[in-house]
Amino acid sequence: MVLSRAALATALVLFGVAPAMAQTGQAMAQTCYVCHGPGAKGAGQIVALAGLPKDHLARQMADFKADKRPGTIMNRIAKGYTDEQLALIAEYLAAQK
Repeated sequence: MVLSRAALATALVLFGVAPAMAQTGQAMAQTCYVCHGPGAKGAGQIVALAGLPKDHLARQMADFKADKRPGTIMNRIAKGYTDEQLALIAEYLAAQK
């Protein structure tokens, strides 16, 4: 039996697999690549995130989330994550070279 993508996604959510997969720093950091380039290594004038210190990344994202740092879209993106998720993203990006 072949499942459609929608059926597979529904099955993953019902069985609790998709939420667990989405909680990895690597999976959540995929969002960063849209603006910050492949592997978050920079894109044009957008700063590279890969390899920056974890504490620096976490602090910057927390500041965006709390509207303490101005941004065009980062404030809205950061508000979509919990503090724990932002820490996972920061840890993953810091480990990238």
